[in-house]
Amino acid sequence: MDKYVGALELWQSYHIASTADLDKYLDSFRILFAFHSGKIENEDITFHDTREIFENGKVLNYTGNPRALFEQLNQKLCYEVLKDKIIQKEPLSVEIIREIHKVLTSGTYDGNRYIENEERPGEFKKHDYVTGLHEVGSSTEDVESDLIELINEINEYGGNDVLKAASYLHAKFEFIHPFADGNGRVGRTLLNYYLMINNHPPLIVYDEDKRLYYESLQKYDEDEELSALNEFFKYQVEKTWEKAMALANHVKQERKGLSDFM
Repeated sequence: MDKYVGALELWQSYHIASTADLDKYLDSFRILFAFHSGKIENEDITFHDTREIFENGKVLNYTGNPRALFEQLNQKLCYEVLKDKIIQKEPLSVEIIREIHKVLTSGTYDGNRYIENEERPGEFKKHDYVTGLHEVGSSTEDVESDLIELINEINEYGGNDVLKAASYLHAKFEFIHPFADGNGRVGRTLLNYYLMINNHPPLIVYDEDKRLYYESLQKYDEDEELSALNEFFKYQVEKTWEKAMALANHVKQERKGLSDFM
């Protein structure tokens, strides 16, 4: 069986209908996602500190950069904010995107942008920042209209290829670059939100794969080529759920073995 199809079938077999179900099946995932998503852009983040924050709500004897702790605490808070919306399958909206950004970047905003540029968590950029090799990014006056257009496209999508739609959402969101800071973390969180409200498994973009991740995004920036990013995300889904699939298959084999003796 195709590994991606296996991951999809495994996720859908959970029949998630409540936040308690979500907590159960995303128990380890939440920590790993927060660690890798944060690590991609902040080298000070460690798995140990992330796990302590998620499991105990604090880190003892910490002497590192406080921003790293705030970013990981914000990842934990963002999950709590979104899980009811995921269960209710609340469609994407500008309000949700701004809320995600506000939670994820609270207390971590770059000082120059916060003080000199008067930019705030949850607010769109007020200056024309660009990113990447091709210096992409919507102008400040176009950010909201470009996001609304993207949201409408995604919400009106009636096809069956949810992962491809999610890949387009992520590529276009990062291309728009709507905020002064935190676009990567918001974009990866938004990607998983969309996948889960459409009954598809969320994924982790692993820090060790970030070079391929950036190259795939760059291909979209260059010529709107989506296949590389779509294949990359498919690989990340398989990698994310590999151990869970192996465990599920082991349990099936054990049950089959027991049935042979009954």
